[in-house]
Amino acid sequence: MAKRILALNIGAASLFLAEYAEQGRGQLKLMKYGTARFEQPWEPETADSVVTQALHDLMREKGIRPGPVLLAIPGQLAFPRVAAIPSSAASDKFDQMVRLEIEQNVPFPIDEVICDSQVLGETSAGDTSVMILAAKTDQIEAITEAVRATGLEPELVDISPFALLNALRAQSSAADCSVILDVGAKTTSLVITEGEKLYSRSIPVAGNTLTREIMQAFGCDHDEAERMKCELAYVSEGGVTEDSDPTRDQLAKIARMVMTRLHAEISRSINFFRSQQGGSRPERLYLAGGTALLPQIDKFFQDSLGIEVTFLNPFETITADSSLDEEALATDAVYLGSTTGLALRKSGDVAIAIDLMPPSLVFARKEKARIPYLLAGAALFIVALSFVYAMFSYSEQKTDALFQRLNGRVSSVRSVEQRVTANQKKVEQEQALSDSLVQLMDRRSAALRRLNEVRHALSKGLWIEKWSESQGVLTVTVRGWKDATESPTQGQPIAARVESRLSRSDLFGKGSVKVLGTQVLGRGDKLEQFAVEMKIQ
Repeated sequence: MAKRILALNIGAASLFLAEYAEQGRGQLKLMKYGTARFEQPWEPETADSVVTQALHDLMREKGIRPGPVLLAIPGQLAFPRVAAIPSSAASDKFDQMVRLEIEQNVPFPIDEVICDSQVLGETSAGDTSVMILAAKTDQIEAITEAVRATGLEPELVDISPFALLNALRAQSSAADCSVILDVGAKTTSLVITEGEKLYSRSIPVAGNTLTREIMQAFGCDHDEAERMKCELAYVSEGGVTEDSDPTRDQLAKIARMVMTRLHAEISRSINFFRSQQGGSRPERLYLAGGTALLPQIDKFFQDSLGIEVTFLNPFETITADSSLDEEALATDAVYLGSTTGLALRKSGDVAIAIDLMPPSLVFARKEKARIPYLLAGAALFIVALSFVYAMFSYSEQKTDALFQRLNGRVSSVRSVEQRVTANQKKVEQEQALSDSLVQLMDRRSAALRRLNEVRHALSKGLWIEKWSESQGVLTVTVRGWKDATESPTQGQPIAARVESRLSRSDLFGKGSVKVLGTQVLGRGDKLEQFAVEMKIQ
């Protein structure tokens, strides 16, 4: 998609706004354009009303959308000067010497002007030739604010003569010595260029000069004089030539008189250029501006200056959209040279690239230039935050998923735990029952074990007669026969022997058996029966 370039040239009596399409480096195509005449003469102090209204109406009429615009102001609002700076000056002194030239040649305090400069080349004396341009800050700011009020945003501020020079350099050799004559309403801007040599000045002889002479000659008002100038006036060839129409004849002679005054200023400028800058005699003069459409003006200057005169036509090197009126474009070409020169500034390949942007807009432009970096930084920050958020979200999702899995596992473990607890209770219940059964079995077998232990401790011929147990204490009565040769009173050794055996057993232990007494139950010749009562704990 072709890049859109808006170029605005504000003159003393009218303005031109053009929209170009950049189709390649230095390749331009005119897409739209329009002109608007001011309802009244304007000064920088009244630009906010006169210029703003005319520009706003033109944009609406031509359908030109707001955007960045390249701006050219009238040449008479600036002070151009070519200075020769010694080449021996150190780089840190160069700017100081340029500033000194400005202070010495600009009729305003240095802190009240906007200045810019451009090195042109080397003079014949070996010094550095510098073009210096200055303008009052308050005037430039008034004009740029009037433009900004329509939605257009100035990207640079040039002067119309230098914009015309850039347009000319795009279509002719820079080595040729040429004159550009922009005959406007209030002033005529003159530029002489030859290689690296450059001279520029504003001449106070222009279209309004002719209008005032017509007003004085015919005693009419300004509007009538303008009508007569545009419809009837032409430049007389001089001599005895007379027009058959007395009015036209008088207008032609007035026009020739004014152009003769202009010719004198042009000749003076050419002589100054040749003497001060060592320039050549011009080979060609290019006409531009609204008053350049005055019939026979080209022939007048060709005859009076003795050089070739032609109209500056930017459409020798650029194209125009097929939707534009070719006949109207051929007439308006003398106005559009400045807008073409402005548009060529976008390519960067121009002869003069001076910019008179006000400090306030320079600061705003720098701040605006920072916006993409700030936006990029903000975007990176947002991306970083988004990445962190995504990581946190991802981690959170992972954590939630892990938490859900853990919850599932915990639920499973809890279910198992509940089953284990229930089974453990059953085991404990079964263990308790088993213990009670074991205890019961122990209790049941204890008497049998004691009985067996006591039986093993008895001697042959002894038997248990009585067995009783109360509160863990066992009372046993043992009966037996004793040989009749033994005295019944000697049964003690048998009881002691039983007691000793029981005390050594694992079941009862030492001290657990106590003989309560021995009783002789019968007596015979050889046998007697006795009973031993024991208490076993």
